[in-house]
Amino acid sequence: MSPVNGLTIAVPRGALFSGTVELLAGLGLDTRELRSNDRKLLFEDIGVITMRPSDVPTYVEAGAADLGVTGKDVLLEQGGRPFDPGAGGRDVYELLDLGYGRCTMVLASKAGPDPALEALRRLGVMHVATKYPRIAARYLEETGRQAEIVEVKGSVELAPLTGMVEAIVDLTATGTTLRENNLIVREEIVVCTARLIANPVAHKLKAAEIDDLLDRLRERPAADGG
Repeated sequence: MSPVNGLTIAVPRGALFSGTVELLAGLGLDTRELRSNDRKLLFEDIGVITMRPSDVPTYVEAGAADLGVTGKDVLLEQGGRPFDPGAGGRDVYELLDLGYGRCTMVLASKAGPDPALEALRRLGVMHVATKYPRIAARYLEETGRQAEIVEVKGSVELAPLTGMVEAIVDLTATGTTLRENNLIVREEIVVCTARLIANPVAHKLKAAEIDDLLDRLRERPAADGG
């Protein structure tokens, strides 16, 4: 079994893995080993490399993979750009919204009177915990609010419960985790889905192969949101 159109594809482990494997299977790849071996990282016979979603743009930018799949949240946080050679940010092209893995980036705080709003009124600044400091800072600046951003790596929901911050910025799919921790969504920032990205050099040198793949992906049935 050879790679799709001879292209190497970076595939994210985690929440987007299942949808991405289904996508590859629909393109004719034999994904049996990919599904069954969660320790192996490089599947040379089918042109697949697996890694954390946040690492996908790094490998694609470096040319270790021609294409990659990652979440829009990762691209926004790392400064990924649309297909625009004049834009700033990480040097990858965002080619296609794949439609699955749908989540929403939200601003949330404890239920009841909004503690973030109260902090702004009293102190002129709100404290926000997040795994996405660039997205959070940009959004709050654009909406005219002064905020101190606290970057956390683990369960961001804990930060407002302990009083460390008044609000959080995080991804949510169903809102269940927020509700279980007595947090409510105050604002929706952006909807995030899986995106196909390309290395700019590969996009030029392998244009026919990539364009053919894009045509095949666009012809597939619409994703259900995953």
